Amino acid sequence: MKILVIEDDEKIAGFVSNGLRERGYAVDVAHDGRNGSDLAQSARYDAAVIDIMLPEVDGLTIIEEMRAANIRTPVLILSARRSVDDRVRGLKAGGDDYLVKPFSFSELDARIEALIRRAMPANSAAPPGVLRVADLELDPWKHEVRRQGESITLQPREFRLLELLARNAGRVVSKTTILDSVYEYNFDPQTNVVDVLVHRLRAKVDKDFEPKLIHTVRGAGYVLRSS
Repeated sequence: MKILVIEDDEKIAGFVSNGLRERGYAVDVAHDGRNGSDLAQSARYDAAVIDIMLPEVDGLTIIEEMRAANIRTPVLILSARRSVDDRVRGLKAGGDDYLVKPFSFSELDARIEALIRRAMPANSAAPPGVLRVADLELDPWKHEVRRQGESITLQPREFRLLELLARNAGRVVSKTTILDSVYEYNFDPQTNVVDVLVHRLRAKVDKDFEPKLIHTVRGAGYVLRSS
């Protein structure tokens, strides 16, 4: 599952994004309103965390633009403003929930889970979006992976890598894309961290199963496919 965080305070943005990544979410971060608005309207997110006071474009305007464009991403508003009037303005602008700073990560995490659950179809017993490749099933919501019905336990980065490959099944994913999406750090492109991570993932997903699903495309990257 993918979360958008729009927050100009780099400390708060880091606190929120790192916590969400540890919970297994993929996270995009914007530190100003214009970049945040562009991301909100150009990619699909399962939820967004948006500060109100932002440079260039304020948070309420971003939410109003999203709703005007019929983007229904659930939005959790972050704000230091505590008054009832401020909360009402945020909700009327199209926000789905309002969390006052300072806040605990556990509360933010619980509120995001509640927003995502609330956005599910009423007649759905489980959230949409279970990814399937051959006999492999990955559930981004429950953070579960099964192969041939057998449960596989993955660490957060292993899960994010498998989700990235599954969402691009049949297409080659470059090492640069993996570094950016899974690690979100600027590693030396010659680093072998991706190779090590793929090796660990293969040991769990492919070693005891047939057919092998994770394939190396020399000079290009990796692909998840059944043949």
